Amino acid sequence: MPTEEYLQEHLDRGTDRLGLQVHPEPEGVTDAPVVVVWPAMGVRARYYRPLAASLRRAGMAVVVADLRGTGASTPTPSRASRYGYADLADDVGAVQEALKPRLDGRRCLVLGHSLGGQAALLHLATHPGESTIDGVVLVAVGLPYWRAYPRRRGGVLAMTQAIGGTSTLLRLWPGWGFGGRQASGVIRDWAYTARTGRFPRMDGVDVEAALRGVRTPVLAISVDHDQYTPHETLDHLCAKLDSAPVVRERHTIPGADHFTWARDADGIAARVAEWSATLP
Repeated sequence: MPTEEYLQEHLDRGTDRLGLQVHPEPEGVTDAPVVVVWPAMGVRARYYRPLAASLRRAGMAVVVADLRGTGASTPTPSRASRYGYADLADDVGAVQEALKPRLDGRRCLVLGHSLGGQAALLHLATHPGESTIDGVVLVAVGLPYWRAYPRRRGGVLAMTQAIGGTSTLLRLWPGWGFGGRQASGVIRDWAYTARTGRFPRMDGVDVEAALRGVRTPVLAISVDHDQYTPHETLDHLCAKLDSAPVVRERHTIPGADHFTWARDADGIAARVAEWSATLP
């Protein structure tokens, strides 16, 4: 476990507050590219300390954000929480705006894991021309469309819709065995993508059409033995990016799955650094 300290900062978003872990600059590197990491659903930013250490060793500066209601981001989701995917996408933009003084002309990447990767793409789709993001890295990301799974499709459909129905009934997802405690709006939108293979409209925007216009370069990495977003689910998501230059890769990390790849990420970090150097 890495021992590097980070600076805990916060960004107010209305009645909610986002937690940001700002890691030290990499040693011996001037104007290092900045990587903003967005986690998977229910996963705290502190889980990505090994990933942050790997990225720093590869010569990149790192900020890890907590998704709304998770980790250092407050408040904890409750029946009063009204946010969904549109708000998560806006949070990505708000963090980029807050980091502008630190970016100061440096290359900036967003690395999204699972839901965090979806939020990054949704930000680009719904805020065309406004972003300070030079490239998006998707690791273990996929649209959980039940028909995209190579096996157990019926089980995926049943599970996702049962979770969606339960969160609607309770006006909250308590986190029973999946995803941590979540606002019902997040689960509603997630269950919609699992059922239809499409993103819902967000604030009147046809997200599917907007994604086809995204031009930001994307490095899309799926991991063998990923139980939640197998290769096919990322293929399904990448197919929506008609205009973006997409580099699509499959990685094998011994013993890794949807979550644990972040604990042994030197190889992925090196690839991210290599790809970053090719960006305009």
